[in-house]
Amino acid sequence: MALQIIDRRLSGKNKSVGNRERFVRRYKTQIADAVRRAVAKRDIRHIEQAENITIPRKDIQEPSFHHGQGGVRDTVHPGNTEHVRGDRIARPQGGAGGGGSQASDGGEGEDDFTFTLTKEEFMELFFEDLALPRLLRTHIASTLQYKTRRAGYSHDGTPHNLAVLRTMRGALGRRIALTKAPHRELKALEEVLAALLEQDDGTSEAVAELQQRIAGLQARMGKVAFLDPLDLRFRSRSKVPEPSSQAVMFCVMDVSGSMDQARKDLAKRFFILLYLFLTRHYEKIEIVFIRHHTQAAEVGEDEFFHSTESGGTVVSSALVLLDQVIRARYPVADWNIYVAQASDGDNFGDDGGNCRSLLADKILPLVRYFAYVQVVAQEQNLWQEYSQLLPLFAQFAMRKVSEAGDIYPVFRDLFKKEGVTV
Repeated sequence: MALQIIDRRLSGKNKSVGNRERFVRRYKTQIADAVRRAVAKRDIRHIEQAENITIPRKDIQEPSFHHGQGGVRDTVHPGNTEHVRGDRIARPQGGAGGGGSQASDGGEGEDDFTFTLTKEEFMELFFEDLALPRLLRTHIASTLQYKTRRAGYSHDGTPHNLAVLRTMRGALGRRIALTKAPHRELKALEEVLAALLEQDDGTSEAVAELQQRIAGLQARMGKVAFLDPLDLRFRSRSKVPEPSSQAVMFCVMDVSGSMDQARKDLAKRFFILLYLFLTRHYEKIEIVFIRHHTQAAEVGEDEFFHSTESGGTVVSSALVLLDQVIRARYPVADWNIYVAQASDGDNFGDDGGNCRSLLADKILPLVRYFAYVQVVAQEQNLWQEYSQLLPLFAQFAMRKVSEAGDIYPVFRDLFKKEGVTV
């Protein structure tokens, strides 16, 4: 029986989807580099858009075959008026005749190759090789997730779940069980008939009776069905609850007066990348937004990214609220807890020490990963306090960014998959 596979996937009018996918795979390194360069130039509103990507001509040159040095070749040069067969031709001076381009007033050349990455292609390359660090499965949560597991065989099911071998094995066993006794009786009657035929010409009543009984047994055995509905066996599967990877990400942003518009834009860039990454790669993850100046508040997504509220700086207010929310809504036994904090590092008085104590004593023992991003290059009070925690907690990371071009490399460094070098 011939097997035919029909591809009914939708493709563009030009039928070039397959060619495009192969091209992206082939020049993935060059395209990924172009994507990273494009990110640094975008503003916050256009971070998630399609992009025109340019690949240098030298990176997409195709291999070609040509004659190597040496050997004997006969070549005809039309219009030769200077040389005859046997003349020795001097090598051109100064490397003339080599490759390399020079300016000219005519001829044609090739531009760098430019094409458009779709929004989906751009974001896929944008977040490639990223993952939440140290993500673990928790025990069975209140919202159960199920996976199917084999549960033997049943008499009912859909045709595509039919277990052919098990069905045929059952049918064979049934036929053997139903015909075993008749087979023994038939064999005995045939032996008696053979003995009578040796003594009789086959016309006696005893022979006729034996032949009639043999025919009846054969007819009875012939009525045993080759396959009966009772023989059917279907593969059965049952749903069992499995541990789920529940995760929550806390986004903590400083909106105090020392965070001018440029610094806030850097922080927002970081959190927008984090938000897009989480919502695209993790279907079941909760995101909690916390803004703070002298006071901290849990806010919605829109207010977090667009509110213009400002004030003094007390970073510990955000950490106190963070600890309260974790203990009230996200038990450590059920949740993978992540925190990302962005600030300029400026803090009121000795509040930096309070922040360090809150992290060391209450927050870091509960979280899977805590990433702190300082949006100025100069080391501030908060950076100095947090630096004391680095050798104590493996799940704590700190980075600095001072311009838009630093955001993406730092983001990839903080959330790279384990074992991947960035």
